[in-house]
Amino acid sequence: MSIDYDAFVGGVKDMEMMNLHKLPPVIEDLRDHSQEQLTELRLLLNAGLEGRPDVRRPGFFELDGVDNVYYIFRYPTGHKVLLLAAWQREVDPVAEMVAYARPAA
Repeated sequence: MSIDYDAFVGGVKDMEMMNLHKLPPVIEDLRDHSQEQLTELRLLLNAGLEGRPDVRRPGFFELDGVDNVYYIFRYPTGHKVLLLAAWQREVDPVAEMVAYARPAA
């Protein structure tokens, strides 16, 4: 029984490439954000959220989290994300009052 070495090596390389694309992107924090912010951003990216593109800057996006909005740069390869800024989301005070006024189910 003979083994086609080239086919075997090619198949292994194809599997490595597939696994490489499934890895979550590396996040580089440029401004020393909190661990909670980094965790939320990582969850958003792992969920596959793209965010809103910045029309003036290719590769830059705003990503909405639960508590924060993140301004990021995605490398074209998709393997690295730069976290440039994060700020708290604006909350509608009327909607917040209604949510707190309702009794828990």
